[in-house]
Amino acid sequence: MVAGEASGDLLAASVLRGLHGVDPALDARGIGGPAMAGEGFQGWWSIDELSVRGYVEVLAALPRLLRLRSLLARRVLAWHPELFVGVDAPDFNLALERRLRASGIPVVHFISPSIWAWRAERIEAIRSAVDHMLLVFPFEEEIYRKAGIPATYVGHPLADAIPQQVDQAGARRALGLEPARVTVALLPGSRASELSYMAELFLQTSAWMHARRGDLQFVLPAAGAALYERLRGHLAARREHDGLRLTLVQGRSHDALAAADTVLVASGTATLEAALFRRPMVIAYRMPWLSYRLMRNKGYLPWIGLPNILAGETLVPEFVQDAANAPALGAALLGQLDDVGGRERLAARFAQMHDELRRDCASRASRVLLEMIDAGTRTGTR
Repeated sequence: MVAGEASGDLLAASVLRGLHGVDPALDARGIGGPAMAGEGFQGWWSIDELSVRGYVEVLAALPRLLRLRSLLARRVLAWHPELFVGVDAPDFNLALERRLRASGIPVVHFISPSIWAWRAERIEAIRSAVDHMLLVFPFEEEIYRKAGIPATYVGHPLADAIPQQVDQAGARRALGLEPARVTVALLPGSRASELSYMAELFLQTSAWMHARRGDLQFVLPAAGAALYERLRGHLAARREHDGLRLTLVQGRSHDALAAADTVLVASGTATLEAALFRRPMVIAYRMPWLSYRLMRNKGYLPWIGLPNILAGETLVPEFVQDAANAPALGAALLGQLDDVGGRERLAARFAQMHDELRRDCASRASRVLLEMIDAGTRTGTR
């Protein structure tokens, strides 16, 4: 298995848990993170090696990533497992999968690249690299059926992991927040490259909101110790945060979402997590100018946030690049806090979304993987 970032680590860990439930002796190796290691996964390299996003950032890291992929391919081929599972990270995994598949190793890819949003031409790369695609969104089935690529909708593991009812007051107490105070969660991203563009913006937005609503409290979960220290430095350097009730915590993003009344979130998997917690949100994203120009020219959908993409309409506001500024984000968040009826309607839509995605993903995915291993054994490909 190869997972490319923190969200992939969690997704892969859920599948490993399902596989171990059927075969406790399962031997899984490759590139992963702490959640996968907790399920007995043997990491040859850390997931941090692959946590790069955006054209400009990838170009800078490309020589290192190419060397890593070559070393990894040789190691996998020498081990020759019964199955290879690439978890997301398509720019890294698809070329690796194509080489492994050509050498006779069956390949499954978990989580389709967003070909419905941009770079639709990647369907041909998928066709040559993958024996079976595991889908986490129901609308993707039709795309793969038309392309003639074997695929199975397994639901989204986050929909299984996140409870349908949460204890907001309990989450606030667990985080050391005031239980009765209106709470805004700030989720600026889980990568160091994202924080370069998002952290200061999110802190500026919290200061803007505090100047107009002094009764608010904010919670900012940091993904890991390094990002925690970096964010702590951001806070220490900003005098305008004097008097701001902002609690910085390491990890615990789900507690922060459970505690929140509304959420300011960077585009990505966290937007889906916020929806599964039934929380109104404002989605923001900034990236290097060149990366934005290249990605915008390849885009097909009018949305970047998963809740809007799944709904096929603008349920929550999105602000990208120059439009993502503190007054615009702060005003949108305060508007949500003042709109009780709007929050109730959003919660109902998000509850429906939760039901559609809750399919016992780990069991469904494990079943497909085990069937492929069994088929390989029967046909003598192993």
